[in-house]
Amino acid sequence: MLDANLKTQLKAYMENIRRPVELVAALDDTKGSRDLEELLQEISGLSDKVNWKRGDDARAPSFAITTPEADISLRFAGLPLGHEFTSLVLALLQVGGHPPKVAPEVIEQVKSLDGPFEFETYFSLSCQNCPDVVQALNMMAVLNPNIRHTAIDGALFKEEVDARQVMAVPTVYLNGEVFGSGRMEVEQILAKLDTGAQEKTAAKISQKEPFDVLVVGGGPAGAAGAIYAARKGIRTGIAAERLGGQVLDTMGIENLISVPYTEGPKLATAMEAHIKEYDIDVMNLQTASKLVPAKDEGGLHEVVLENGASLKTRSLILAPGARWRQMGVPGEEEYRNKGVAYCPHCDGPLFKGKRVSVIGGGNSGVEAAIDLAGLVAHVTLIEFDTQLRADAVLQNKLRSLPNVTIITSAMTTEVLGDGAKVKGLVYKNRNTEELHEVALEGIFVQIGLVPNTEWLRGSIELSERGEIVTDMRAQTSLPGVFAAGDATTTPYKQIVISMGEGAKAALSAFDYLIRLAPAEVAPVLEDA
Repeated sequence: MLDANLKTQLKAYMENIRRPVELVAALDDTKGSRDLEELLQEISGLSDKVNWKRGDDARAPSFAITTPEADISLRFAGLPLGHEFTSLVLALLQVGGHPPKVAPEVIEQVKSLDGPFEFETYFSLSCQNCPDVVQALNMMAVLNPNIRHTAIDGALFKEEVDARQVMAVPTVYLNGEVFGSGRMEVEQILAKLDTGAQEKTAAKISQKEPFDVLVVGGGPAGAAGAIYAARKGIRTGIAAERLGGQVLDTMGIENLISVPYTEGPKLATAMEAHIKEYDIDVMNLQTASKLVPAKDEGGLHEVVLENGASLKTRSLILAPGARWRQMGVPGEEEYRNKGVAYCPHCDGPLFKGKRVSVIGGGNSGVEAAIDLAGLVAHVTLIEFDTQLRADAVLQNKLRSLPNVTIITSAMTTEVLGDGAKVKGLVYKNRNTEELHEVALEGIFVQIGLVPNTEWLRGSIELSERGEIVTDMRAQTSLPGVFAAGDATTTPYKQIVISMGEGAKAALSAFDYLIRLAPAEVAPVLEDA
């Protein structure tokens, strides 16, 4: 089940287990149960503090991770391999007494929750966002006996997924009712459970002194901007809706120079670790809602956050990034996460054996169609243009697949459903104006990105597409305000370009500050 290299790594991690751990498995006669038994035998053989035994549970195959020294209810239904293997390792360590790497105030907040809270999380092994949710809820279950958590592989428990009409992962249930869908960190979960948390956070943020450089956005551009600014020895802060940005939703990355291959979540983790190497005030899970420009050049710009807090800064780097573009047709929003999806890697396994459509014929759309064709019964790719826009090698691969239909010169006009889930779509032939209906169960939208700049309208110059207009120095229309990344007019939306533009914006901001008030900023001489 585990190769030699993985066993060696796992054994080293398990040396941090401080108290006995029991793996209690509910097994049946299926191959999944045989595989799980093999996995648990291998794990228990790597540490004398870990043992496994048979038990009972409504879901099989599944196993609980417990300890006789604490009241902990934590269970995996299925085999937590793939992206969830890290979740398994962390659960073993934390149940075994190894402390979680979260802020002390977060730990106290978790421990103070009354409950009872019975969480169930549906995940897929190919979902890169699922582990964050699974790991957060597992950690909470370890810290608080009033919290129980079961992580369920949706692909393995298909009847249950269908009965609950789970069509996107991660999907979290609390006490039998839908709690949330999509990537969530522990702070976001706590904010939903502890209604006073947001007010406390807002009050704390509003008390902060003005920054020399404030970065809004936590993707590659924002991370580079914050690091380059902090290296100059000036007061730097970063406010991000989520550290890592859209990189967290990216699977394989093969064009980051000097890194032949990595994955989005791994790169996001590395960026966060790099940020924490410097004296940067990190305010994660904070969404900007308004920019109040300085009244006079050299004055303080103000960024108002969604929770009511505000931050002031002498210079500002805007790196809010972009999000998936929606089709904007009737039914799309109604059936979002009910068959309409935007991440084929995350949600694809839930549509195994079903009919789906991919909207968009660029690289993202064609790659999605290729990946889905290996899982689903049939893929219909719909492209607005007269031809596909993806690279030739991808088009050739797509056309070689027997269960793919390609439709060009077509515009999706409506998503059809039965009130609970998607049943089909309607598209218009742009040459004949004729309407056609396609029966299917899933629609994956891959039509590009839209910049997260709605909150900036009226305060700064934006292009017709809503992008922040910048010059060669990353300067915007406001003195002291710079911008970088996918939300700007800089062409070619690539990770490596965003990183370079973020660094440029920080250097320009520093140059602005020393020219504005040289006595207040002591320059650090360096070439990097």
